[in-house]
Amino acid sequence: MRVLHVYAGNLYGGVEAMLATFARQRGLVPAMEPRFALAFEGRLSRELREAGAEVALLPGARISRPWTVWGAQREMAKLLAANRPDTAVFHSAWAHGIFAPEARRAGIPIAFWLHDMASGGAAERLARRTWPNLSICTSYSVRETLGQIFPGPGGGTVVYPSVPAPPDLSAEREAVRQELETDADSVVVIQASRMEPWKGHRVHLEALGALRDDPRWTCWLAGGAQRPHETEHRDEMRALAERLGIAGRVRWLGERADVPRLLAAADVLCQPNLGPEPFGMTYVEAMHARLPVVAAALGGAREIVTPETGMLVAADDPAATAEALGTLLGDAELRGRLGAAGPARARELCDPEMQMRRLHDLLATVAR
Repeated sequence: MRVLHVYAGNLYGGVEAMLATFARQRGLVPAMEPRFALAFEGRLSRELREAGAEVALLPGARISRPWTVWGAQREMAKLLAANRPDTAVFHSAWAHGIFAPEARRAGIPIAFWLHDMASGGAAERLARRTWPNLSICTSYSVRETLGQIFPGPGGGTVVYPSVPAPPDLSAEREAVRQELETDADSVVVIQASRMEPWKGHRVHLEALGALRDDPRWTCWLAGGAQRPHETEHRDEMRALAERLGIAGRVRWLGERADVPRLLAAADVLCQPNLGPEPFGMTYVEAMHARLPVVAAALGGAREIVTPETGMLVAADDPAATAEALGTLLGDAELRGRLGAAGPARARELCDPEMQMRRLHDLLATVAR
């Protein structure tokens, strides 16, 4: 079964990591052959090609400029005519709204994959014009918002992202810490996320500011600024760290392609979101690395983090976050116990073979 995944591809985050996993792990389900069509070159297109996947490039389009949409749709029609898939999966309202009409006109079964909370924007209004044969949601929290785009009974089917277990990287712990000027006995609190304000960097730093008299911790913040507002946010957070008196203990790592290596050298993952995480692959990656997780009790974190693997705290509450981090800083046995339960929880939720077989079965039904 030939499956065409259609997406923008201009940024890099959880969706992009999931698509790259589809390419790298395609041998797990040989009956499902993934192909990709992206509107932008970037890190995702490079990783897909490095994995040996077939990648077609479509023109970028802006919904506010209809002629760019029409041009992109013409190219999509050519792609479908030249290389007809058995089904097409459109990731995000933007990709679905622009490109799904051509699949419908070509008689190709359509799946819509909602990765973010629906918000009622222009892309979602455009997507609503082409009803899919199947709606997939990346979490139950996301599924609760699907009705804003496609109202009616039934809702979507939840398929968690595939998150493979990394190789054992524990031997690199000392080397990573030396690279990042971090003492071997320091308790490293890491956050690995895009530089979006709603990811909770402010709460994280304010919580560490409350713990500045505790000499045991060092903070690693991994994630680059990909858009202008993210650059502004990063600069504001640097200034905040200075005001809190903790700037010398925070390492700003920028965008990294070696996050599993960083996690293997850290001790606690902290991402206290201000808004709900649609899923939260970084929580699962941290569990694979045997790190306890501190997260806000919002969105996907409530579906992932259990009392056996971490601590959920109130959203936008630096004091509650500081209390959770302080508990973990002072209790190595607790960190070890929560971390040890992580890999089994990660496999239970996001085992690649299990999730890809589930996706195959769903798409095969649609294709038939």
